[in-house]
Amino acid sequence: MVGKVGIVFALLIALMLTGIPVSIALGLTVLMFMYLLTQVPIEAVALKLFTGIEKFEIMAIPFFILAGNFLTHGGVAKRMINFATSMVGHWHGGLALAGIISCAMFALVCGSSVATVVAIGSIILPAMVKQGYPKQFGAGVIITAGSLGILMLPSIPKVIYAISTNTSIGALFVAGLFPGMLLTAMLCTTTWFLAKKNGYPRMKKATWGERWKAFRESIWGLLLVVIIIGGIYSGIFTATEAAAMSAVYAFLISVFVYKDMKISNTPKVLVNSAALSAMLLYIITNAVLFSFLMAHENIPQMMADWILGKELGRAGFLFFTNILLLLAGNVMEPSSIILVMAPILHPAAIRLGIDSVHFGILIDANMEVGLCHPPVGLNLYVASGISKMSITELTVAVMPWLCTMLVFLVIVTYWPGLSLWLPRAMGMM
Repeated sequence: MVGKVGIVFALLIALMLTGIPVSIALGLTVLMFMYLLTQVPIEAVALKLFTGIEKFEIMAIPFFILAGNFLTHGGVAKRMINFATSMVGHWHGGLALAGIISCAMFALVCGSSVATVVAIGSIILPAMVKQGYPKQFGAGVIITAGSLGILMLPSIPKVIYAISTNTSIGALFVAGLFPGMLLTAMLCTTTWFLAKKNGYPRMKKATWGERWKAFRESIWGLLLVVIIIGGIYSGIFTATEAAAMSAVYAFLISVFVYKDMKISNTPKVLVNSAALSAMLLYIITNAVLFSFLMAHENIPQMMADWILGKELGRAGFLFFTNILLLLAGNVMEPSSIILVMAPILHPAAIRLGIDSVHFGILIDANMEVGLCHPPVGLNLYVASGISKMSITELTVAVMPWLCTMLVFLVIVTYWPGLSLWLPRAMGMM
């Protein structure tokens, strides 16, 4: 049996080393293994490709992508930045701090790290450079703060983890709130310290009248948080239906309230969202196929038995998981990592008494780190497009905040109450 495990992963790694996209490598691994080494009818692959994404929960993914695109084009980010700047702009590194807080607020309603970097970074980064901040400093702030997009309330990786492990999506959404607030505070502390040390610019302190005006203008975007949490908690709609509500609400405020997006631009946003959704769903389909192969060969249980046989204990297993996921983040993007690793690691975690929701937030935090370092860190590439800086320059620029994120990862790993208190208090688990 160990031989089969080795063959599966050797095939996958060999295909990835040729430069084939991870999604195609996953599908080819399944086809080659099943055709050559099993008696499973090849028709089962076609059936699984069709049924693998039939789950109702997967509908949340295109809806959150659509909501994120409407919010990005509809002026929501601009108003959140204005509000955050009015509150903290007079502190050391005020504009950078406002960027982090804006990313956190946008993350509460968006669910996508890339969308958060685009929406906030494209506005705040030029403003920081204009005000006298080094471009490297601004880029480092936005790359790491943008990763909050997958940790706060709605999150595409959370949906994928929930589908892979049959965990409550609603509980996962709420569980990310306190960890997200802690990471926001930690990133702000690092930014404030560096800004004070280097004497970076401060802004004029806003009056309470100006703050109230900025809050009133941003309230329509922030109300989406109330709709998501309130709707799920009260039972009015499920987490998947919350995604659909988010998309409709984001469209309405972008076109009819803020009027920053013309209704004639709607088809373009729909097409872009459909293209991104199709790409993500293609990855998910192939990863589901790979999970089917592993389940058929009983690989997750074998891996769980092997891990437990090492007698690592709960603390050792969590450390091993973090190292494995951080290494995977060097070669794969978050959706693929979760769909491949979660079915392997989750059974061992449950048998060790680790809560499924806590384990999901731990994986989510690892995915955040992976988004911020090369060679496949998506946030780096998005920030590179905005800042016109090379990936090498951005990798150096991001280091102080990346170290902060690693400290945060340790806290999330060994303090389960940080993730679990709120969903338990709300009766969601």
